[in-house]
Amino acid sequence: MKNKNHQSPKRTVRPELTDGFHLPLPMEVEGKDAFGQNFKEKTSLTYISHYGSSFFLKTPVTLGEILRLSIDLPPKLSDNQPLKLILKGEVIFIENSRSQDGGRRVSTKFRSKYIIAPEKD
Repeated sequence: MKNKNHQSPKRTVRPELTDGFHLPLPMEVEGKDAFGQNFKEKTSLTYISHYGSSFFLKTPVTLGEILRLSIDLPPKLSDNQPLKLILKGEVIFIENSRSQDGGRRVSTKFRSKYIIAPEKD
């Protein structure tokens, strides 16, 4: 008989293993790199779901780091006005697979509700 008070350990699931979309949207990632320095890097989203996202970064980051993601939304979704989806995500996986430009694949778990905002000049 199972103990009702026993909780199974939480498992971390890579975002791309959940229901989502492979969307190559332009984005900007901000946060602290592996050396504790602030960085900002333009890249492309490779995957997004309600749970998290994946993308390639040249800047080295560490597991557990919270990153700010600013994703450019397609003009068709916003009456041809530039809109961005702003999210915060915790780095949960850093994969050795590299992009052609040398970046590593980073997967995040979303830590905040999303914001859709007009692009600022």
